[in-house]
Amino acid sequence: MFKSIIRQNNQFKFGLRSLATAAGENAPRIKKFQIYRWNPDTPDIQPKMQTFEVDLNKCGPMVLDALLKIKNEQDPTLSFRRSCREGICGSCAMNIGGYNTLACLCRIDTNTAKNSKIYPLPHMYVVKDLVPDLTLFFQQYKSIQPYLQRDTKPADGRENLQSIEDRAKLDGLYECILCACCSAGCPSYWWNQQQYLGPAVLLQAYRWLIDSRDEYTKDRKLMLQNSMSLYRCHTIMNCTKTCPKFLNPGRAIAEIKKMLAFD
Repeated sequence: MFKSIIRQNNQFKFGLRSLATAAGENAPRIKKFQIYRWNPDTPDIQPKMQTFEVDLNKCGPMVLDALLKIKNEQDPTLSFRRSCREGICGSCAMNIGGYNTLACLCRIDTNTAKNSKIYPLPHMYVVKDLVPDLTLFFQQYKSIQPYLQRDTKPADGRENLQSIEDRAKLDGLYECILCACCSAGCPSYWWNQQQYLGPAVLLQAYRWLIDSRDEYTKDRKLMLQNSMSLYRCHTIMNCTKTCPKFLNPGRAIAEIKKMLAFD
């Protein structure tokens, strides 16, 4: 009988512990997100930060999940770009907590005592809310002619073959998704973006400069041989620090400078 009482008492304590755990898990975890808002339809209203509250228990782990939840449930006018949700398209690039990154790859800071601040990519014109104008960025990308250029055809008339060693040189370059996080984080690009191509575009330029299949290397070098397109880089390295794909645009720019110096 004594053992039975002890067993019942332990079961009661276990039940109370389970209820307490369940209550703790179900308690709302309210996180505040401060989001940059600006509407071109009302240009007389100054940009502002708007605060939204999200229960992290009912939200996915990424910042993009929170933005979608806010747009779907609280304010359908909130504007931002997104597509793949897995760090491939680069659409959801924005400034989160002071860092340029992809919202779909950035985990929410679960510290509910600290607000999360979200801005569009810095030093770019804003289309609306978190949507930057990337028109100039892609015009610059187009200017480097990012495609294979040849005057001769392959010997077998089928493929432009490449050795394993030459192919390995492109690793760390072709993975760029053109999210513009690095260019938007570069002070040199902030002040000279009409002439300076910026780290993202120069990373792509280097990718084609060292492609063994391309026959227009001389022309590609000539396009960069001026005082602004390349040499505004001062090796600040913000580009490499902020890249969400862990690439190294700073190194690529340094390699281009070496190519031009020893040509």
